[in-house]
Amino acid sequence: MLIDILAAAGTEAPQSQFGFMEAMEQGGPVAWSILAVLVIQSVGSFYILFTKFFEQSKVIKQLQNNRAAFWRSSSLAEGATKFDKNSAWRQLVDDALSADAEHKNMSDSLEAHDWLHGSLARSEAAINSKLASGLPFLATTGATAPFVGLLGTVIGIYRALINIGIAGSASIDKVAGPVGEALIMTAIGLLVAVPAVFAYNYLQSRNKKIAAMLSGFSTELLANIASNGAVKPTIQAARTPAKAPAAAKPAPKKA
Repeated sequence: MLIDILAAAGTEAPQSQFGFMEAMEQGGPVAWSILAVLVIQSVGSFYILFTKFFEQSKVIKQLQNNRAAFWRSSSLAEGATKFDKNSAWRQLVDDALSADAEHKNMSDSLEAHDWLHGSLARSEAAINSKLASGLPFLATTGATAPFVGLLGTVIGIYRALINIGIAGSASIDKVAGPVGEALIMTAIGLLVAVPAVFAYNYLQSRNKKIAAMLSGFSTELLANIASNGAVKPTIQAARTPAKAPAAAKPAPKKA
């Protein structure tokens, strides 16, 4: 008799399965669409973070490694060969030399200085614009991902309320799935937004550092061209590590 009662209870109240996949299946196409948007935002954010980080590191190292060799060259044209052909620093030097060649058609020396300064400023702006590409996506992701997750939350709660109304009771098997989906969407939205915001602020700070380096380098170029090569920045020689002092020989022992 007891076995029959347990068997009847098992058939009347089957256990419901709850989990991520079950919640997404209950959500249907809307839940999967919201999840797809969040996944795309997350993958795009990490892709931009790593690609821009390596691009920025390459720009910084090129100046640090080749600045001394550039200014020790006999001319700017020769020094330009010290940088990579497609580097930001090579672009600045080439634009400066091109502007210097064009300003000879100007009779007023003040106009020539303004022309050189404006040409270098335009070159800096082009480089900074290229370095900033991709950052708007990070800013957009950081601002919108929580709201995309919140949309999934709202839809999940709405479906939970519909299930309660249809069933006539707020039983756990009618509520747990939609509410679980709602909480999952909120968590995923935050997990996508927080790294995007950190990545945006980090890359933006490095871009400001590079912009300051570009401004300083273009100022050095302008001074060198305006002085016909007489003005050059002081380049410190690389320091060689000091040799450790030789150990003193022990005094001979007295017999």
